[in-house]
Amino acid sequence: MVLFLLERVAPSPVDQVWRRLTTWERHGDVVPLTRVTVVTSPPTREGTVFVARSGIGPLTFDDPMEVVTWRPPTEGRSGMCRLLKRGTFVTGWAEIAVHPYGNGGSRVVWQEELRVRRLPTAFDRPLAWVARWMFGRAVDGLLKLP
Repeated sequence: MVLFLLERVAPSPVDQVWRRLTTWERHGDVVPLTRVTVVTSPPTREGTVFVARSGIGPLTFDDPMEVVTWRPPTEGRSGMCRLLKRGTFVTGWAEIAVHPYGNGGSRVVWQEELRVRRLPTAFDRPLAWVARWMFGRAVDGLLKLP
């Protein structure tokens, strides 16, 4: 099991950053070899389920996630959502928070606990490094998308 935290500052307003980070299908645009499908009907809310399918050919796995907390930002207030990873291969949770920052900007705090079943604890440190790098790239990419 690994726990990691990412923080980013963006010049865009909170509602725009929130939308970029919580339009789940867009995560497939920034995570290599991954496609994201929302299973439940819109809009996103507590109970929304989506699946990230990652890999190539026979080496693919599904990472189903459920939104268990959904508090979109309101004028001048932060937004936060919590996801539970409900897969058979990858489990854990993620929290995404977007806070007002500076003069009209935003601060993103992404915290995640990640477990990969049957992966020995000796691999926790490399997994944490890879996860931090991969999710950092994903957040950076989502913040740059229009």
